[in-house]
Amino acid sequence: MPIKSSRWYIEAFGPAEAHVLGIRQILFSRQTAFQAVDIYDLETYGKALILDSKIQSSALDEFIYHEILIHPALLIHPDPRRIFIVGGGEGATLREVLRHRTVERAVMVDIDQEVVEGCRQVLPEWHQGAFDDPRVELKHLDARKYLEERDETFDVIIIDISEPIEEGPAYLLFTKEFYEIVRQRLSPEGTIALQAGTVSLVDLTCFAAIHKTLQAVFPVVAPCWASVPSFTLPWGFSLASKGPDPRAFAPAAIDRLVADRVKGALRYYDGETHQMSFLLPKHIRTRLAEERRLIEDNHPLYIYH
Repeated sequence: MPIKSSRWYIEAFGPAEAHVLGIRQILFSRQTAFQAVDIYDLETYGKALILDSKIQSSALDEFIYHEILIHPALLIHPDPRRIFIVGGGEGATLREVLRHRTVERAVMVDIDQEVVEGCRQVLPEWHQGAFDDPRVELKHLDARKYLEERDETFDVIIIDISEPIEEGPAYLLFTKEFYEIVRQRLSPEGTIALQAGTVSLVDLTCFAAIHKTLQAVFPVVAPCWASVPSFTLPWGFSLASKGPDPRAFAPAAIDRLVADRVKGALRYYDGETHQMSFLLPKHIRTRLAEERRLIEDNHPLYIYH
């Protein structure tokens, strides 16, 4: 097959590995005060949001990422009414939250207003009008400072930001200190969900560090994963809570909760997918245990105070 594209997007995963994608059109490109923001129309995946040269979501498969990030955390909570979202500039995280019939208030705090405005304009398929829902409070502030300075509580807190790069804008939102703030702002059966980096064999350090850090703060920590094709590598997520454990829910129970509490049909997530997502393959579990021992004394995410 002949090569059609004359322009290419190259996402590097390391010094010896990269994902190369043809660009059909550049829709948006800007350097904000916080990061480089690009929205491309890719030959394979359609529209894609790219922050600091890393794909955040694409039109073809964003439903996978957003459904596994949102629905387990809300469904295992008995009555999720107040939701707090950190990041999520595309508006798709907000979109999925608002599908839950119990939700009465959704506070979304994304520090980069230019990202949100760009996505609101160029990616209407993602947010589907969620920003204008009367239950939504959209703020462009430092999410950590917001939570530190207020004593309100939330039933579910979703952290939808890019993986931590030391000295980067998201770094302090992955630390033990931040998770302790989050725990204080959660209701008694509150849950937290976040994307946690790749679960590829070539790089499990970030995933392991986040898991270990959450374990230092929460009594229940359940890692899970999904295959998101535009990310190339298998992707990790983590759900932590003050009580409910997603691994205790049988597929039939999840299907009943989805039917009772979620508006519209889901494309990726259901009871069987829920069960599968929290079952990590043996080689990843083994490697994860090894990484935990290595990071206890060395990894900056865990030792930051």
